[in-house]
Amino acid sequence: MQLETGTILFPAEGEGRNAVFAAKLGWEVSAFDISIEGKNKALQLAENNNVSIDYQVGELRELDYKAEQFDAIALIYAHFPSAIKSTYHKTLSNYLREGGLLIFEAFSKQHLDYLAKNEKVGGPKEIDMLFSIEEIRTDFENYEIIVLEEKEVELKEGVFHNGLGSVIRFVGRKK
Repeated sequence: MQLETGTILFPAEGEGRNAVFAAKLGWEVSAFDISIEGKNKALQLAENNNVSIDYQVGELRELDYKAEQFDAIALIYAHFPSAIKSTYHKTLSNYLREGGLLIFEAFSKQHLDYLAKNEKVGGPKEIDMLFSIEEIRTDFENYEIIVLEEKEVELKEGVFHNGLGSVIRFVGRKK
């Protein structure tokens, strides 16, 4: 899928690899996380790659994004506690313009089986922080589904994410 560049938000962005990649492709990138260390590493990575990103530190409810501010939102391995994840998804949806794309990849509930066989694959150990296709359909019910699948993937992401895992992938267009 080829996307036109525009404004994109990366929630729970950590050390900024995805945000910097998007900035290198020409996106105007905003990102946030609760970790100041993550922000510092992300900004250094952006500088090393000659791109800029707007990176804020804080909880979603503390940040000052505007309704329909973004053309795309990328939720990449953004695992929130079960008590707030649906609320977070609804809040983030408010920041996406009508017709905008939500890009989502995170560990599925079946991932626990993979984690039991290989701890090096990483990911949350609490089933409530993992996802099912049904949860995604519910949380993003006002989206046209472009891709929605549960898939086995080979992870090669540094020291903490190596091996086979199970993920949910979702790309949706906000109605």
